[in-house]
Formats: sequence, C-alpha cells, structure tokens
Amino acid sequence: MITHNPTTIFTSHTTTHNPTTSFTSHTTTHGYTDPSKASEALDNLEYKMEEMEKSNKSNAMIVMGDVIGLVHVQAKNTETREINICYSSDHAMAVESQSDMNTNCSRSIKISKEAFHKSRLENNGTAFVGVLLFRNMINMNETKNYTVLNNEVYGITMRAKIYNLTENIDMFFTHNDKVGKASCSSWDGKGELKWTTSGCETEINNTIKCSCSHLTFFAVLMSPPDVNSTVPDLETLTFITSIGCGISMFFLAVALFMHFLLRKGKSNQATKILMNMFVALSLLNVSFLSNESVANTGDNAACVFIALLLHYSMLASFTWFFIQALHMYLWLIRQNVSITNYMRKITVLGWAFPAPIVIAIASVGEYTTVILKTTSGKISRMCWITNPFIHYTVNIGYYALVFIFTTGIFITILTRIVQARRLRATDGKRKTFRKQLMMVLSLFLLFGLTWSVAFFSYGPMRIPSYYIFTVLNSLQGFFLFLYYYHIHNDAAGSFSDDPRSSGSTTTMVQPNINGLGNVYK
Repeated sequence: MITHNPTTIFTSHTTTHNPTTSFTSHTTTHGYTDPSKASEALDNLEYKMEEMEKSNKSNAMIVMGDVIGLVHVQAKNTETREINICYSSDHAMAVESQSDMNTNCSRSIKISKEAFHKSRLENNGTAFVGVLLFRNMINMNETKNYTVLNNEVYGITMRAKIYNLTENIDMFFTHNDKVGKASCSSWDGKGELKWTTSGCETEINNTIKCSCSHLTFFAVLMSPPDVNSTVPDLETLTFITSIGCGISMFFLAVALFMHFLLRKGKSNQATKILMNMFVALSLLNVSFLSNESVANTGDNAACVFIALLLHYSMLASFTWFFIQALHMYLWLIRQNVSITNYMRKITVLGWAFPAPIVIAIASVGEYTTVILKTTSGKISRMCWITNPFIHYTVNIGYYALVFIFTTGIFITILTRIVQARRLRATDGKRKTFRKQLMMVLSLFLLFGLTWSVAFFSYGPMRIPSYYIFTVLNSLQGFFLFLYYYHIHNDAAGSFSDDPRSSGSTTTMVQPNINGLGNVYK
C-alpha cells in the first residue's frame, strides 16, 4: 500500500532559510551536472534525514532545479520493510508494494529489507534512504564512448555502508534507446567520474533491470552498437531478396491453395512431401520479410520470436530437402523396402527435428538484434544469431550434412538416368536433352542444392556468389511452383515418381528409371 505518513516537499524556493537546503543549488552548470558537486549533494542529504527524524516525517520529496529526489525514514520501533521509490516525469514517491506502483512510473528503485536492516544497525535503530536523480552528468576530461540512458544518473545513500547484499537493490528503467547495448554501471562518488559494472547485473526484457549489491551512484550506460559485419552491396541484395521472396511467397500460397482446396483428395506421397516443403519455405519467406521491421521496433521479445521463427523455418526447409532426397533414394535405388506409417514418420521428422535446436539456442539468449553495415555507412538491423560459433556449427554444419547426402543421391540418380538413356532408343537428341535438362533442374531445386552457392562466397567469388545465391534462393518458391504446376498438367495427373502403397505400409518398388521423365512429355 502507499505510505500515508506526512510528506514534506523541499524546494530551492521554499526552504532557503535552512542552511542545509542549498546542497543542490550549484550542481549544474550550463545544463550539465558536475560529478563532484553531485557527490557532495548526496553526502549533504544526510542533514535532511536528521531533520526529518526530528520532525517525525517519513517521506520528503526534494525538487532543486533539475534534481528530483526523495528521502524516506523508517523510525525506531517500527517494522523494517522494503520500499519502492517511483519516479514519474517530475515526481517521486515511496510505495510499499509493486501493486501500488503508479502506471505513470517510468522508472523505479526497490530498496530491499536487508538494506534497511543494515541502515538501522548504524543509525541507532532508525533506517534511512535518500535518492537523488541528476541529469546530464558528465566528465569533461573524458572521451565518451557511451551514452547514458535517458541522461539520468541516480545517487542513493542510506547513512550506512551498504555492500555485499544478498537481497540486491533493484532498479527498473524504461528502454527508450533503440540502439546499443545496455549495461548497469556504478560510480563510487570519488574523484573523476569513472563507471564500473562490478557489483551490478543487467537484465533486459521490455524494461532494463539493474540489480546491484551496493549503494552509490548508478546509471544505465548504452554502448555504441557493435556492427557485426560490413556487407558489400547490402542494399541491392536486400532489394533483390525482398522482391524474390515476395514473388515466391505469392506463388507458394497459390500452390498451397490449389493443393488443399482443389487437389488434396488426389494427392500422393510425393505431393505431400512437396507441400510440406512449400509450407516450410512460406514460413521462411514470411519471417525473413518481416524480420527487419521487427528488429527496428526495439522490442526484445518480438525480436527473439521472429529470429526463432526464421531459424526454425530455415532448418525445417533443410530437413525437407533431406526428406525429398531420401524419398527419391527409397524409390529409385532401394528395392522391396516396407515402411510402416511412412508419411507419418517423415512428417514428424521434418517438423520436430529442428525444434530442440532453436529452443536450446533461445534458452541461452543467442537470438537478438544483429547490426549490419553497408559500404556506404548505412546501418541495417535484423533479428538473428549473434554467436558466430553457433551460426557456423548449427547452420553451416547442418546444411553441409544435408548437402552431402542430397548431392550423393543427386549424382546417383543422374548416373542411373544417363545409363538408362543409353540403352533406350530416343525420338531425337534435342528432345532427349531437353528432358534430361528439366530433370536435372527439378532435382537441383527439390534437393535444395541452390543453397550450396554459399560455400563459394570467398575471395574473388564472394560478390558474384552473393548475387547468385540471392537470386536463386529468393525465387526458389517460384521455381518450385512451376515444377508443381507442370507435373499436375501431366496427362497422368499425378507424380510419376511415387511408390505404390497399400494401407498403412508403404512398399518401395524399383521402377523404370525413365519414368521420371514422363512428366516432361
């Protein structure tokens, strides 16, 4: 509940008769706060505490120019309790519970019960706390490589040596700054203004929480954003990707509409695998296109979610590339393989396998805002993985395994096709070449081999590989839609590369290898 004891307001105008009220009258010069004078002002706050104890006052708000503060006293023989000091725009008040916090409270300080107990031990049974908010405190001799959140520094004293607390002093701040890394820091009030993070922990959600085991001056320092990398031609590549992903997303949606509303009853196993791949790629396109907008909001929870969704959909797409190759392997290469609940098993594999990976990465807090810089100096943000070790191990490593398997199946199928063509009379070399080319391109897309272009993004091939990778993979959904549309306009009306199945058990039967080319007639 809100404390109801009498409150005194000390101002520079109403209390000038008191010799101790001038303690903040000269802390600022030209709008800046001198650190040494701020330290002196905090020390002089003890006179206010003595004055309040004598007058039996429990709360006193202090307004001295730009300095806003509060003194709270817990008298002898009263219950020791924690107090929350709430700051609004130009007001400070003490409340006894979080539920009583004013909705306009943009920052607050929770003084623990343990801290008040130590104050009582050194003040003959009376507990004190005084808080002053200083604006624009700077060290004129320092070259700043940081900014101070909201330009606010808080000085806290309890007329006692408060350190090594087990119940920390907690401070909560609204995160108005969109760029930079926040760190809770303190200054001991002696000598030049030098900040340290020792004794304070920083926790960032929708607000910034500073948890400190001692008392002195506190501030949240915002360091300049770390530019994770400089990407050449970033603006051009981003434009191409956005156009390509938009086109792919539209045609993937058309394909899914055609399947689920028009042809779902006629679908076979190969079609179902393709549709799962379409869903994964749709999620990938949606999460990528919305990623930068979410990153620019500065909402940490939303950034984590969109990064997780982007990463999950990418790994799911890789998994469905693997499943597509596995399906081809079982159909074309293996003979007389019986698999119970075949579609159910590969569906669970495709969607469940990436989940533990992204959950583990999210649990260690590696999804956050990544800063990218163009060669022209423009900054771009996206929500992604910040740890390069995790990125290369999980993403590059996982795709490398998928690539090895799919490439092996790709080469094996091509070898079988070439061997079968040599043993069969053809209607003409030009028609045979066209069929073979279409089959190669289709398999290349179905197995996701276009992603392998990333392996060549080094040295003189770096920029060309960026453009090739961007064009092929942003338009992958569109190319796969053309494949899907073409096979469903085949005279047979279905995939020719589908195994025969009966009941809940699928039997893979060795087909004629040339059957794969029937859809291109």
